[in-house]
Amino acid sequence: MSINSFKMRLDVERQNKLEPKRIEFAKKEIEKLGYIVKQMGNTKLQFEYNGSAVYFFPYSGWHSGKTIQDGRGLENLLKQIK
Repeated sequence: MSINSFKMRLDVERQNKLEPKRIEFAKKEIEKLGYIVKQMGNTKLQFEYNGSAVYFFPYSGWHSGKTIQDGRGLENLLKQIK
């Protein structure tokens, strides 16, 4: 097995099925807190928090940004931006 094989998700079909639902749910939850959320491609959301961009990847739950603590999970992100 080549190294490139490890870069692909194990279950692409599952990701393709779940990702749109997770993106929509996460976008609504973040918008409920008053943020303007942009969808970046098919896998990432972006919004501004304390003057800096925050990125959230709904399928994996990963969030990152200059003004938040990087981590995983939508609930953990929402706690930080309330």
